Amino acid sequence: MQRLDDLYAQQLITPANGLASQPDQTFGFERDEADQLSSWIREGFDRQQQLLWANKKPAIVLWLQGADCSGKDGAIRNLLRGLNPQGVIVSDFQKPTAAQQQQHFLSRYQAALPRPGYLSVFNRTPYEGVVSDLADGYINPEQANARLNELLAFEQQLERQQIKLIKVYLHISKAEQKQRLAQRLINPEKHWKVSIADLTGHRHFHSIQHNWQRVIAQSSTESHPWHILPSDHKWLRNLLLAYLLQRTFQQLALSWPKPPLPFSLEELEAI
Repeated sequence: MQRLDDLYAQQLITPANGLASQPDQTFGFERDEADQLSSWIREGFDRQQQLLWANKKPAIVLWLQGADCSGKDGAIRNLLRGLNPQGVIVSDFQKPTAAQQQQHFLSRYQAALPRPGYLSVFNRTPYEGVVSDLADGYINPEQANARLNELLAFEQQLERQQIKLIKVYLHISKAEQKQRLAQRLINPEKHWKVSIADLTGHRHFHSIQHNWQRVIAQSSTESHPWHILPSDHKWLRNLLLAYLLQRTFQQLALSWPKPPLPFSLEELEAI
C-alpha cells in the first residue's frame, strides 16, 4: 500500500503528467502482485459499502472516462465485484438521442446522481458534452467554454450535496486500442460491440486525445482532480482504480451510526 500512496503523493496518477505519460507503464508492479493487492483492497469494500449505506449521509459517484476500448466496462465489473447490488448504481451514457440533444447537456447526468448512501458509477461523463459535442459540431468553442464553467460549478454543487466525486480517465495507447479492436473483429462474441464510430475514433486517436488532455487540464481542480490511470495493462488499471475507491472510503472516515434503540434486550427477552 505504501507504494500506491507514494504514487498518489507524487501525482503520478493525476494530471501532473497528464496524457503525455506512458499508458503502458507499470510503476514497477508485476501482474501477480497487482492482482493480489487488488483483491485484498476489494475485500474491504463490502464493509465500507455497508458503512456508507448505514449512514445514509454521503454518497460516492465515480465518473469514468476513456478512449474506445480503454476498458471502462471491464474496469466497472472488476471494481464492483462482490458488492451488494442494492447499494450500487451503474449508469451508462451513450451518444445522446435527438430528444436528449434538445435538453440541457447536464440533465441526464443530474437525473442519475446517487441518493445518500449509494455508490454510483457513470460509464462516460458529462465532459463528453464539452469534448465530443465540440468535435461533432453540435457546439462552438465559446459554448464549450461555457459548458466547462457549468461543469466546474456542478462539481461544487455535488460537494454541497455530500456527494463525493472521483474523476478517472483510462489512458491507453493507439497501438493497444488497435489490438483490442482487432480482437473484437476476430471474436464473434464481441461483434456486437463494434461500430463504425470505432474506426473513426481510431483514425483520429491523437486529435481526440489532445482534446481530452486540454479539457482535463482545465477541469482538474484541487477539490476535484482528474486521475489519469495508465490502462494498457488491465491488471494495473484494476489495481489503481480499486486504490482510488479505497482512498475515498478512507477519507469519508465513516463509523457505525448509533441511533437510540426502539426497544431493549430485556423487552425482547420478556416476550
